[in-house]
Amino acid sequence: MKHLLVTLVSIIIFSSCKNEKITIVDKTFVNSLISHYTVPQAVTINQKEIEFWKNRITTNTPDYSNTTKYAAALVARFHLTGNIADVKKSDSLLIKLAGDYRSKEVGPIFSMISHSILQHRFKEADSLLNIAKTMGIKKYESAATSFDVDFELGRILEANLQLKSIKVENDFGYQFRKSKMMHYQGELDSSIVAMKKAAENAGGNQSLQLSALSNLGDLYIHAGKLNEAYSCFVDCIRANSSDLHSIMGIGWVALVKDKNDSLAEKIFQFVATKTASPDPLFKLIAVAEHRSDSTLEWKLAKTFEEKVTNPLYGNMYHKYLIQLYTGILHDPAKAVVIAKKELDNRNTPQTNAWYVWSLLCNQQQEQAYQIYQKEVAGKPLEGLELYWMGKLMKSMNKGYNAKQYFEEANKNSFDLSPSVVKDLAILLKE
Repeated sequence: MKHLLVTLVSIIIFSSCKNEKITIVDKTFVNSLISHYTVPQAVTINQKEIEFWKNRITTNTPDYSNTTKYAAALVARFHLTGNIADVKKSDSLLIKLAGDYRSKEVGPIFSMISHSILQHRFKEADSLLNIAKTMGIKKYESAATSFDVDFELGRILEANLQLKSIKVENDFGYQFRKSKMMHYQGELDSSIVAMKKAAENAGGNQSLQLSALSNLGDLYIHAGKLNEAYSCFVDCIRANSSDLHSIMGIGWVALVKDKNDSLAEKIFQFVATKTASPDPLFKLIAVAEHRSDSTLEWKLAKTFEEKVTNPLYGNMYHKYLIQLYTGILHDPAKAVVIAKKELDNRNTPQTNAWYVWSLLCNQQQEQAYQIYQKEVAGKPLEGLELYWMGKLMKSMNKGYNAKQYFEEANKNSFDLSPSVVKDLAILLKE
């Protein structure tokens, strides 16, 4: 009887622990982070650098050295504070400098390539790279940047060839790019291993190491490993309190895993006060979705739309706008226009999937299906695109195909917005 009692107590305790909601995000850490947040040293140093190089520029003659450093400092500030105007100012300086030095200096052209990629101007990046190659750049720089451009333009065979040409196992750049390629090809475990190696081979460069760790956190979310993702983000924040991407990362874990919308909202609103970037605003839309607050969803979506349709942002938020126009804002015709623009910018399976979805939502099912068959079927896709293609299949009464897409999308459920996750749950029960 005594042994039976002990066994019953053990079972009750075990069941209680098992049923207890286990959360990942530490509220104490978040509260401390927010309450003790001060302007990061990196921001202060960067501002001093901007002022220093700007004041050193001579006005009467082209000043290559000081101008390039001023332009670089402006882009660095963009990464810290999210003000797109800094990138535009940097671009204008580099364009003038490239004109002043014509074919004598490749540096400004090379910097403009990375700026074009940053702003999702991929065809422009390709043209600039061709110019840089004619002027002469190092073999590694040529191959690595060619990979970046080819990958974004969907030239995957060419990108793979460039990747092989820079293959050095202990090289940060190679492992970082390999991770991107493995992710694209659906080899998530290999992608994670490569990103870990990138972090390990940062060569003492904290900026590169933290970039890899933050990206590793994103990959862990994609893989559904939220504890590991959270650890990566926290490590990044402890090393650099101005890593707003990682701070939002823990907010996302709080929302999609812990279901703590209040804590997630607190984090996203905090980040919104520290950056000019629209990104935290988009995350707040997800919080409203989690609460099924359609009024707040619409209000936030309109605010986001007004912000990112500013010409300064160009192509940078096309996918986000397509999501909103085919959803909360109910204006699929606008989504079709944007999707067409995106196809002109980069014709890939992903962007074709955006176009297919926009057409479907705009009551152009037959055209959507034709493009799907030609450009999307059988190609690697992300979770959201998989969900969209499943919806296409369902609209055409292709239940088996729809279920396959929905099941694949559900594997990446932590990447998806709360409204999509809710819809997926219903669709998978049908």
